[in-house]
Amino acid sequence: MKITEIRACQPATPGSPPDWRTSLGQILVAVETDAGLIGYGVGGGGAAGIHVVRTVLRDLLLGRDPSAVERIWEEMYRATLPFGRKGIALMALSGVDLALWDLRGKAANEPVARLLGGQVGQPIPTYATVWGSIEPAITAGHRAIKLHLEKYDPRTNLQALVDCVANARRQMGDAGMLMVDAFMKWDIDSTLAVAARLVEHNIAWLEEPLLPDDLKGYADLADRCPIPIAGGEHEFTAAAFEEIIQQRLHAVLQPDVCWCGGLTELIKIYRMAATAGLRVCPHRGAEIWSLHAIAALDPQPLAESGRSWMSWVGGQPPIVDGWIQLGEAPGLGVIVDEETCN
Repeated sequence: MKITEIRACQPATPGSPPDWRTSLGQILVAVETDAGLIGYGVGGGGAAGIHVVRTVLRDLLLGRDPSAVERIWEEMYRATLPFGRKGIALMALSGVDLALWDLRGKAANEPVARLLGGQVGQPIPTYATVWGSIEPAITAGHRAIKLHLEKYDPRTNLQALVDCVANARRQMGDAGMLMVDAFMKWDIDSTLAVAARLVEHNIAWLEEPLLPDDLKGYADLADRCPIPIAGGEHEFTAAAFEEIIQQRLHAVLQPDVCWCGGLTELIKIYRMAATAGLRVCPHRGAEIWSLHAIAALDPQPLAESGRSWMSWVGGQPPIVDGWIQLGEAPGLGVIVDEETCN
């Protein structure tokens, strides 16, 4: 089997946020072969990511056997190294890698989860990420909820932040799993101040309080914060996660498979985390791209709700009463209308 074409486009996403999540939003990558099989993956970077796929990565892969996915990943990484390592180049690479894994599963006529040693069909618990009221998430059956708190500045109005979390805990009851997300907006002192006030509300983790590059700050929080720290959504490659894991900077690792380098890198991160005894909870894990790794590799599976505006991704399993499960479709199970890019 040989690669005959690689295409990339940015499908329309009505309802997506009017910010970088649209202008530099998710791209669809299609890898065609002479066997008639097409692998589909999703990366990021909008028009810039598409350019990387259509030029450097396409030139590298045309005519190649797509089955050597891990070796191809290394070659793509080296080819983009002068302008890559992180960010848009890795987002583009991620889409190609996922398409190659989709092809690998389709060639074997098996779901990717099964190729990874797991099963499909078992229910996987999910959690809902919310920016406002948690009532719709509770009504939908979610027993785990993450609050986005970036609109609250704990340095100027800590009490409003604490009240928001306390209210969510009352609505969920004592048994519900509750997490909070600072979206890189805080510093060490404010994080510790928040954590001291939230401990009584049984918070499972406190996500991304500092900038991703502040490893010294995260080391400080790892020693002093009474709530487990989660992060890694905005990190790239298993090599970068290796340092985070070795220093035990995060109790919960959150790579995004569409950004961090694809499934090839997510598998490496899972294996390193298992050796270190750390938890992995992929960013947007309920989306079909991460779900196969969660089903196969995760001893504590928990899948984060996905993006409602990604409606062009067919084959996405629904979340029902707080649970999600993969089907028997080969590859990643994604279905794409070929008119999507027209």
